[in-house]
Amino acid sequence: MSPKAPILLEAIDVEKHYGKFAALGGVSLRVRANTVHSVIGPNGAGKTTLFHMLTGTKAVSGGRILFDGQDVTHEPDHRRVQRGIARSFQVTSLFLSLPVRENLRLGAQGVAPAHALNPWHEPIGARAQSQVVEAVLAKVGLERFADIPAGNLSHGQQRRLEVGMALAARPKAIFLDEPTSGMGIDDLDDMKRLIKSLRDEHTVVLIEHNMNIVMDISDTVTVMQLGRVLAEGMPHDIRSDDRVRAAYLGNMITGGKA
Repeated sequence: MSPKAPILLEAIDVEKHYGKFAALGGVSLRVRANTVHSVIGPNGAGKTTLFHMLTGTKAVSGGRILFDGQDVTHEPDHRRVQRGIARSFQVTSLFLSLPVRENLRLGAQGVAPAHALNPWHEPIGARAQSQVVEAVLAKVGLERFADIPAGNLSHGQQRRLEVGMALAARPKAIFLDEPTSGMGIDDLDDMKRLIKSLRDEHTVVLIEHNMNIVMDISDTVTVMQLGRVLAEGMPHDIRSDDRVRAAYLGNMITGGKA
């Protein structure tokens, strides 16, 4: 990662309150373009809440969010999608009865919601988004499964398809919420290679509990605790940070989950 890479996404003192409870107590971070920026922390640290704020699925209580030079603090999620933000979720969310190819087509058309589920026109010609679909199929390694229902895929393949649906929207930034959850070792390696390759054309913001993956593929790691940023830096800096070790990772930062 070049330290001179432009800032694509910036959170400035972002807060989220639920009554008297502060889920986020003033979080600031800067995500550089074409990097993998991981957000880690124990359960309840505020990671997923931060994702909701950054992607617009929930409203902030305070602070500002800038994306690609624009203030998007109060924009809803569909407007942020149109600006170039895509997201996968912790729980797999696919159209299980539809073929893999159709899932990706809907992902590609989802940037323009009025066109995505239009029952009056067949998905042919430009509406088929064939060029985008074929490119994403190759990227996520699912070409030979293109015409089978998504529900017939293995768990690991479904997780890669979900990443593919986000990619089909041609985003500038892709947010991945625990993409390796529940995966076996072979699927882990495939997903790790996929995420690592994404920064060639995209910026990746990642929540992940597998520390081996985080330390191997991240350019920057933000560590959260109790709704605040505890530490931030390159993986080797986080690995050796006494505050991080003392807070919750202990010796698990050298391998395993936290």
